[in-house]
Amino acid sequence: MARAVSTSRKTWTTLLAWAIGILIFFPILWIFILSFKTEGDAIKAPLEVLSSQWTLESYATVQKRSNYFLHFWNSVVLSVGSTLIGLAIAIPAAWAMAFVPARRTKDVLLWMLSTKMLPPVGVLIPIYLIFRDFGLLDTRTGLVIVLTLINLPIIIWMLYTYFREIPGEILEAARMDGASLKEEVLYVLTPMAIPGMASTLLLNIILAWNEAFWTLNLTAAKAAPLAAFIASYSSPEGLFYAKLSAASTMAIAPILIMGWFSQKQLVRGLTFGAVK
Repeated sequence: MARAVSTSRKTWTTLLAWAIGILIFFPILWIFILSFKTEGDAIKAPLEVLSSQWTLESYATVQKRSNYFLHFWNSVVLSVGSTLIGLAIAIPAAWAMAFVPARRTKDVLLWMLSTKMLPPVGVLIPIYLIFRDFGLLDTRTGLVIVLTLINLPIIIWMLYTYFREIPGEILEAARMDGASLKEEVLYVLTPMAIPGMASTLLLNIILAWNEAFWTLNLTAAKAAPLAAFIASYSSPEGLFYAKLSAASTMAIAPILIMGWFSQKQLVRGLTFGAVK
């Protein structure tokens, strides 16, 4: 029987949750506010910033100076493309590790996870030279390959966790009914793991969208995503706070909107199998 929770405790818990949420979200809110100020107003004291006049000047300047939609489209292609390719590779790999484990399966999983501990700068030079020799610098193809490889361990680990929660008896029953391996994966396993696969897809789109190190070092103009679009407003001459805030707001708005509308699916997938 569930224990009753007092009204005062609910109130304090709600207030604490809102306080933490506002604290976490405040930097984004402040960037949004600065984006509607002039450069002169953006460097004033906080109260003066709030009381100053609101303007779309920074957005107009950013749009005039940079091709926002080209960077936006590059981000969409890179994030969605790398995630879909990663899922195509990770689903059979996670299935094999979850339902046909070998003696070294856990060692392989730990090895894949250990690759995420490697500082990216440690392999920048060899990857840069490979990209230069194969003509992949400043191309979407090259960046899709890199983003797929750096996020593949996370995709496999997440799918492996979800697949482990599916009873193996269901797959055995499908085999007894004459299902082939392809039919078993497509028509039995995949529908049952849709919440986990959806959350994996959404989370890795966000990770690829926010990737800055590789996109800044392997692109120049043609394949530059929104991370490079933001970085272009930080120059040796100084930081242009209003324009930088406008560029940042334009870059994070699409992924924030996607996260807002898919938050239930994200939570459902990330807690898949946590409560039985």
